Amino acid sequence: MGMITDWPSLAACQNGDPDALFVQGAEQNVAKRICRSCPVRYECLADALDNRIEFGVWGGMTERERRALLRRHPQVTSWRKMFEAAMKKNAKDKAGKDKVLAATAG
Repeated sequence: MGMITDWPSLAACQNGDPDALFVQGAEQNVAKRICRSCPVRYECLADALDNRIEFGVWGGMTERERRALLRRHPQVTSWRKMFEAAMKKNAKDKAGKDKVLAATAG
């Protein structure tokens, strides 16, 4: 299970007002809610982080949150690759847990 390359066409915000994602203050929390159920949230966030997009809410994070994340992890050269690796590990861990549960259920 990898990340989707053509993610913008699947984004929860694709048919909304783009200006709604480029707001300040408390309105950012409203914009972030759009991202919560988005099927391509991590693709969007990885794109914003990898391309150092400065403005707007992307992948559920404000520009301030993204800047802080970038400062805390300067060693990350590709957020997309990092997220993909984490997703693969999570899928393997889940598959392993499912096997254990199936074995104990019998």
